[in-house]
Amino acid sequence: MSDQPIYVGILGYGKIGTGTLKTLLDNQDSIGRKVGRPVRVKKLVDVNWDLPRPFDLPVPPAMRSTNADDVLDDPEIAIVVECIGGTKPALDFVLKALRNGKNVVTSNKELIARHGKELFEAAAERSLDLMFEGSVGGGIPIIRPLKSCLAGNKIQRVMGIVNGTTNFILTRMTQEKAEFAAALAEATRLGYAEPDPTNDIEGFDAAFKLAILASIAFETRVQVESIYREGISTLAARDMEYAAQLGYIVKLLAIGSEVEGALELRVHPTLLPADHPLSAVSGPFNAIFVRGSSVGEVMFYGQGAGTMPTGSAMVGDIIDVARNICHNSTGRVSCTCFDEKRVRPIAELTTRYYLRLQVADRPGVLAAIATVLGEEGVSLASVLQVASSSERAEIVLLTHITQELRLQRSLQRFADLSEVHEVSACIRAEGEG
Repeated sequence: MSDQPIYVGILGYGKIGTGTLKTLLDNQDSIGRKVGRPVRVKKLVDVNWDLPRPFDLPVPPAMRSTNADDVLDDPEIAIVVECIGGTKPALDFVLKALRNGKNVVTSNKELIARHGKELFEAAAERSLDLMFEGSVGGGIPIIRPLKSCLAGNKIQRVMGIVNGTTNFILTRMTQEKAEFAAALAEATRLGYAEPDPTNDIEGFDAAFKLAILASIAFETRVQVESIYREGISTLAARDMEYAAQLGYIVKLLAIGSEVEGALELRVHPTLLPADHPLSAVSGPFNAIFVRGSSVGEVMFYGQGAGTMPTGSAMVGDIIDVARNICHNSTGRVSCTCFDEKRVRPIAELTTRYYLRLQVADRPGVLAAIATVLGEEGVSLASVLQVASSSERAEIVLLTHITQELRLQRSLQRFADLSEVHEVSACIRAEGEG
């Protein structure tokens, strides 16, 4: 084992930067043996060193900086670890690192989803590594398995719970019958939700992650704007109850599949059969379900976010890069986006649908609704009349498999029915329930 260290510079010393440093420090002897050379952090950069950190780690003043150039321009630093998040200034910093001949490790899903093509091209031009295992699933290994372990398969489908905040909220709504606002408040209090939870609860975070997963799984560049997206903020606790009566659990899923050479890419609340493996994933945990042509169905499960799980993924990438440096083999894992596959609009989707309607409480209402659905080619599998007042009733419908376009046309026609006061929920369903 050589005594010459491989030096690392970390940009951003918040939760992820702290988790990365702690993992490196806690396991430095083992990491050195695995790499064949010591791996040492030379410089840490953050804009505010007075903020509290998850751990009180020994960071000597000489290691601290507020200037990213102290990492980006240091000729001894071979690996830059980006822990800033977002695209500004992270994109400029990562591009400069690559142009300066430095390998990069990041967990920044928005950066990879929006600017992956530019970054991978910059890395390939200089035969450098750009690793991003922590960008999807936190501590769950999924990027490397898709690129390596499952590379011999044609991936047919990826479907996952990739946002722990929304899964925690939906778990509370299901198990404790909490309404959305109360469950979100609890998630915020416990630190699962950010002060501004929009990215999580409206599905943006999951869409970034699906763009990354789908690009790798289906070997095509996926633009995040092409992914259909719905969040969970309009769901009610009684939707969880009614779903359970029908044999389902509600989850926010990121779903990607290849159908006749085109892609279906969507993020939305979904009714999953109660016996599906993903239905058992509760609290802030993540799980990603993959179907391959040879391997069949496999599932990856674990903590999808957090200081230490993501730090674990970051250090795994650092070790891989360091090994490649030792063997002069950086840049050997290139982008696999070979094709330009069409993304099908959501109107072409065929699946089952759950509808919760507020209707007039009088005879003939269900017949009027069924007539509209029948004329649009939508057939019903189940009907629940679950509540009523002196003037209104609430009914829940579950359709057979139908096309999204037909379902949406039906909903538009409901607006003209005096019998239908409101469509309170429309949720897509997977499987047979």
